[in-house]
Amino acid sequence: MRFSRTLMTLALTTALSACIGGGGSVWQSGSSPTVIKYGRDQNPDPAKVAGLEQWIAAFRPRALASGVSAGTYDAAFREVIYNPEVIRRSNNQAEFTKSLWEYLETAVSDKRVANGRAMLARHAGVLNQIEATYGVDKEVVVAVWGMESSYGEKRGDLPLIEALATLSYDGRRAEFFQGQLIAALKILQAGDTDARHMLGSWAGAMGHTQFIPTSYLAFAVDFTGDGKRDIWSDDPTDALASTAAYLAKSGWQRGQPWGMEVTLPPGFGAAVSGKSAKRSGADWRAMGITRADGRPVPDGQAALLLPAGVKGAAFLIYRNFHAIERYNQADAYVIAVGHLSDRLKGGPGLKTPWPAGDSTLRMAERMELQERLTAMGFDTGGADGNVGQKTIAAVKAFQTARGLVPDGYPDREVLELLRRR
Repeated sequence: MRFSRTLMTLALTTALSACIGGGGSVWQSGSSPTVIKYGRDQNPDPAKVAGLEQWIAAFRPRALASGVSAGTYDAAFREVIYNPEVIRRSNNQAEFTKSLWEYLETAVSDKRVANGRAMLARHAGVLNQIEATYGVDKEVVVAVWGMESSYGEKRGDLPLIEALATLSYDGRRAEFFQGQLIAALKILQAGDTDARHMLGSWAGAMGHTQFIPTSYLAFAVDFTGDGKRDIWSDDPTDALASTAAYLAKSGWQRGQPWGMEVTLPPGFGAAVSGKSAKRSGADWRAMGITRADGRPVPDGQAALLLPAGVKGAAFLIYRNFHAIERYNQADAYVIAVGHLSDRLKGGPGLKTPWPAGDSTLRMAERMELQERLTAMGFDTGGADGNVGQKTIAAVKAFQTARGLVPDGYPDREVLELLRRR
């Protein structure tokens, strides 16, 4: 899930507040009204309704012991009811089966680039102030905005306290959501918004750049100076500034790249690839690696990332890659934010074609790959379907043993070889 923060400007668009009440709606900029999905409108199971009411009463002492006042707690839960829509969405998260290149087609589409450039122009004054204050490129901040909510068009349609309470009572990660619920109550207590206007996703992500409550408490800022850290209204100023603040505190280096597409020399062995295998610019140049446009790679420590193995685009990634990664740990997300920010600056699309006909392994296939590697003595760290550094290292070791290019890419070819061993 996304651990987003907050974003941007001065006096921009006027907030058109939500009309909350049964079946209420809220205006979100550039879109038709968003209908809020209240539990009371979703025909909840009476037994679940009663169960949540009992849970709310039992949870109250813990919240109060955490610093939430009795008045804040009681007011926040006054209209909360079990929301089956939250559980339905949490149980219907489609498995991510798109390849990186299919994902990027949407994430960095021509429309998203055009809309992002329009936002840069519309909010130029405030974005320049944010960049000067936090040292984070305004294009990166806007790219996060585009990725998280399509520049404010899709900020969430669920009442957050109700969603987090439902998940705390009836979800699969109850302890996590209980922590987020307490954080959300503290936000209400601070007066940054009220329960009727605290809207978000089923998992608790809020506002223009989809902050979860604990991240909001840690990183949100009041950039407008109105006494509130407002990430929910149509004015994206505080949300954008908060996102910049989060990236800055995550190690963003002013004036440095997040990464860059590079060209590998013919016959490149790929053994030195991987996010932890950092080398100097001189080392990469000595290996024959150049920027995709043919210019030499710059100085500075970087790692070589091969998201599609040696069959697709390659990237040198720098410290700023890992700052974005703190926002969302998925490599695909970080590459999308970085590449979108480059496009917003006027840069070109990626030059290297992606492997034709290649497809991402499904969850069951990734687990099978891990199980087969483990059975052969290659440690993947477990068969959970998540391809982390241990799995990549295990794939590399297997590829080396088979005389293949050890790029660590767990594609269908590797799985078929494992099946035939």
